[in-house]
Amino acid sequence: MNEELIRDRTLAIQETVDRAAARSGRSGSDVVVLPVTKGHPPGVLVAVAAAGFGAIGENRVTEAEAKLAEIGRRGLRWRMVGHLQRNKARRAIDVFDAIESVDSLRLARRLHSEAEKADRASVSILAQVNAGGEAQKNGLDPAETVDAVGAMLDLGRVRVEGLMTMAPFTSDETVLRRTFRVARECLARCQAELTGFDGHTLSMGMSNDFEFAVEEGSTEVRLGTVLLGERPEV
Repeated sequence: MNEELIRDRTLAIQETVDRAAARSGRSGSDVVVLPVTKGHPPGVLVAVAAAGFGAIGENRVTEAEAKLAEIGRRGLRWRMVGHLQRNKARRAIDVFDAIESVDSLRLARRLHSEAEKADRASVSILAQVNAGGEAQKNGLDPAETVDAVGAMLDLGRVRVEGLMTMAPFTSDETVLRRTFRVARECLARCQAELTGFDGHTLSMGMSNDFEFAVEEGSTEVRLGTVLLGERPEV
């Protein structure tokens, strides 16, 4: 994977984003494309930076630590997009600029505590909502999201930038759109009901469903395969 190929794919993706955003009455510039580099070698992150991206998403603390040690930050903002175990919270805040997958109030409290110990002013997060209601997925229950985010706002070292969700892995457009709408409605309720909440990020949409996600209000799409190709066999 090289810089030129990433740039070519980015142009095609941006055209799709622009059309989808226009259909929802927005501009494609309202949507950030976050390259998800999990499983790819460090050289891909170097190419992503050279192609003009400002951030990358990684899923695992250990993998991100190894890449960071090898290539440094490269001017990128490192964002965690995978499940974070509470016992890795301190390591995560040492590596990542933001945690996009805070799926419980307990985890938010742990991040607050670890930020205090590290004398870090704040940790930027997205609260993860289980908008599809899948038993096997982590995340806040949509009915409890406003209360949970409100409690997170009371944690002095946690800055809630918005919400994220992962839709069911399906080609069923009805299921995908319903999931994205639930997440969008959760964010709207947080904005309306929580004093001091200024989060506007709604991270939803991956390689297989990002066009629907943009149409339903996503402001960040997390793209791996469609942008960077298949992860190499290990």
